[in-house]
Amino acid sequence: MSKSVRIVGVPMDLGAEHRGTDMGPSALRVVNVAEGLRKLGFEVGREQDVGVPAMETRSASRDDARFHSEILHVCTRLCGRVKAILDQGDFPLVYGGDHSIAMGTFAGVAAHYQEKNENVGLIWFDAHGDMNTPETSPSGNIHGMPLAVLLGQGDEALCEIGGFSPKVRPQNVALIGIRDIDQGEREAIHASGVKAFTMRDIDEKGMAQVIQEALVHVNDGTAGFHLSFDVDGLDPGIAPGTGTAVHGGVAYREAHLFMEHIADDGRMVSAEVVEVNPALDERNRTAELVKELLLSAFGKRIL
Repeated sequence: MSKSVRIVGVPMDLGAEHRGTDMGPSALRVVNVAEGLRKLGFEVGREQDVGVPAMETRSASRDDARFHSEILHVCTRLCGRVKAILDQGDFPLVYGGDHSIAMGTFAGVAAHYQEKNENVGLIWFDAHGDMNTPETSPSGNIHGMPLAVLLGQGDEALCEIGGFSPKVRPQNVALIGIRDIDQGEREAIHASGVKAFTMRDIDEKGMAQVIQEALVHVNDGTAGFHLSFDVDGLDPGIAPGTGTAVHGGVAYREAHLFMEHIADDGRMVSAEVVEVNPALDERNRTAELVKELLLSAFGKRIL
């Protein structure tokens, strides 16, 4: 992992049902993740944002993929920003925003490694599958579609962000923490070839075994992996500040153990955290927890 981290904020809630995730980057800056990284020995450059139009200034032109053109524009710019950070030898850490930003983040990661003729893996931590398409989505909210897009399924323009599709091989994707799946997604997950770990798997196997199995998949024939961390994968009892909370999620110590194994592995090349919604939080409690978890992923230890 590079010791130079570049933080990019993407204050977007256009892909979500509930307003407020556009304040997620600010919430993470209030708790000062950057200072925690510096204390671990990382150099953190000046933080920057990718501009996002306010929902109030736009109207959704499509019901099956709401705010499609705006999200496409933002993710295309984010793709270029992330690729440039990696090209410069730095580590991109992206603050969302809703999970639709992952289409831009991972497109930039994949584009960087494609130029080296290398593949990259993907750990997708989430309560949901995010494998809907405009044809299967019950809501038309694009934050329920990004993993499908990265696998080359769904809307063609979104799939082609960065100029190529798919962005990742299904055998190099690990979906962790899922517990709320639409029927169309269930079928898509089974057919896709991704490695999916439900909450039942975590209950029965334990988080240590689940993350070790996941790391085998995402590192198989790759240059490393990207972490896409949706806070709704956590139990809402510890992380209430998210718009699509589902009971029965990953607990506090399980989450830290997940991140600690990622740090021990040492092959994370980029990361993003999404769906922090301060409007639904309690005194920025969720952002505080996310800070702790990110620092664990970057190597903070108990001893």
